[in-house]
Amino acid sequence: MCGIIGFTGYLNSAEVLLQGLSELEYRGYDSAGIACLRDGKVEIIKEVGKVSSLHAKVPADFTSSCGIGHTRWATHGGVTEVNAHPHRYGKVTLIHNGIIENYHELAEELAKGGRFPVSETDTEIAALLLDSLYTGDAYAAIKEACNHLEGAYGFCIMFDDQPEVIYCIRKGSPLVATHTDEGSVIASDMVALLRYSKDYFVLPEFHIAKMTKDAIIVTDFEGNIVNPEIMTVTWDTTAAQKNGYKHFMAKEIHEQPEALRRTIMPRIVKHAEGSELGGLSLPDFTADNIPDSLFKDVSRIIITACGTAMHAGMMGKILFERLLRKPVTVDIASEFRYEDPILDENTLVITVSQSGETADTLAALRLARENGARTLSIVNVKGSSIARESDYVFYTHAGPEIAVASTKAYTAQLSAFYMIAFRFAYVLGKITAKECSDYMEGLLDVIPSIEEVLKQEDDVEAISHHLVKAENLFFIGRSLDYALTWEGSIKLKEITYIHSEAYAAGELKHGTLSLITDGTPVIALATQSHVLSKTLSNVKEVRARGAFVICVTTKDAVIEPTLCDFRIDIPRTDDIFAPFSAAVILQMIAYHTASLRGLDVDQPRNLAKSVTVE
Repeated sequence: MCGIIGFTGYLNSAEVLLQGLSELEYRGYDSAGIACLRDGKVEIIKEVGKVSSLHAKVPADFTSSCGIGHTRWATHGGVTEVNAHPHRYGKVTLIHNGIIENYHELAEELAKGGRFPVSETDTEIAALLLDSLYTGDAYAAIKEACNHLEGAYGFCIMFDDQPEVIYCIRKGSPLVATHTDEGSVIASDMVALLRYSKDYFVLPEFHIAKMTKDAIIVTDFEGNIVNPEIMTVTWDTTAAQKNGYKHFMAKEIHEQPEALRRTIMPRIVKHAEGSELGGLSLPDFTADNIPDSLFKDVSRIIITACGTAMHAGMMGKILFERLLRKPVTVDIASEFRYEDPILDENTLVITVSQSGETADTLAALRLARENGARTLSIVNVKGSSIARESDYVFYTHAGPEIAVASTKAYTAQLSAFYMIAFRFAYVLGKITAKECSDYMEGLLDVIPSIEEVLKQEDDVEAISHHLVKAENLFFIGRSLDYALTWEGSIKLKEITYIHSEAYAAGELKHGTLSLITDGTPVIALATQSHVLSKTLSNVKEVRARGAFVICVTTKDAVIEPTLCDFRIDIPRTDDIFAPFSAAVILQMIAYHTASLRGLDVDQPRNLAKSVTVE
């Protein structure tokens, strides 16, 4: 959610911070601010609105060698300049990502000592608390403060009497750091570090990083120096740039074929002709260190995630139950740990998160492990919290996804579920090696299918003109199409602000038809041949009530021309693989409708890319 950047070194920290905040804008925010050491004093500049407004407020001659910056997404307190970060009290200046759950109780205690906040934020309470504990020993004050704080936090802290030094600590909220000849940099996301280095480390929880111009020293709470694992970004730095596209979302929609190649190809093993498996191409997870034993003696599977990742999980449920004949449930991560779920050593819990830092999903993972379940996570960010805490990790290789609305991360997650399902089924003897190989060939075929679908973008944009003034819209489908309607609906509503709902087509007559009036847009997914006739019957129901129907189907599907206002065809494929191409169509509909409405496609209102608070 909130963006964090800190720098101390041999560059102008104000420029470093403003540039870093610009690169973190995609995370979602409503205000921004910086605090810099200048002429021996900490100066704070804050502004409601965009980073560009903050930039305009910073004097041209403003120079500094040390500072911290922040983009705030309001949780406690409204969107005001006084609530924006950084916050300062006494000798302490800090920025914060997360939520302090017991801030009210702390505020009451601090008030007894004469310390009162001026903002409405939980973050300022942390500044008051640290100042009350600080007597010159930063380590002691930070450790003691952590004993009083409940919730999630990532802090960057400056003390007045320790110039050009930044202290950092986290619980839950991500912080990544790097040191170069130019100085030390820390941020909430690797994207803000890329212009300085492709090498970085994740600050471990409950470890304190002391950043100076010449080094970053990490210690645990016992005072032991720790050397975190240094990781390297494998994607090109231009992946975090628009490269000529109007929006990041447009770019990322078009990057899906390559994202799928990077995710699928390293996991295919081609067996030599004449071998026992006779030249077959099978999914193999040796490189991921995921053993086949993980899949054995599993009695049930739970998939837990949030938003788009959960929708990928809904697709995974259908695949797993079809191929494995084992019970699968999909749980919203924010509800999972409050439902007292049934977990044991024969339960496989699969968590899904693009960032690997989603707070609710991380909490669900921890509950699963506490109760002895096996855990496998599908994530896109190496070294993320969920990746580090899972028994096993399946990394998607979608590269950085900057737009809030997920596109390439979603289809990469789908491909992960498909490969896991195929390997799982093969290991358990539910399908033969030949069948598994055929499935993998089908999965590879979705890449050219998506490339063909992307060529239809002009046609999709033309159709989107008819949705610009819509107030309500409905998606309907059956089987895998129904699972995809959920993703299509969230994609549309989050960036166009059109009220949208996803319904199982067969449920229309049980209430939803009352919402269909003359001109109501309905996007009908009809890619599943085994239920095509049933789906078309449901399309007739909405058509008879005046709906404006857009039908997404396959090229060979026989549909009465009068049944829909517009028909969008995807390449013919086996039903099981149709969701990939259909998903791209729905992404393009949402994108062009939002763009035509003149909205901020990449940074929709009230939303953040990485939700690191519960």
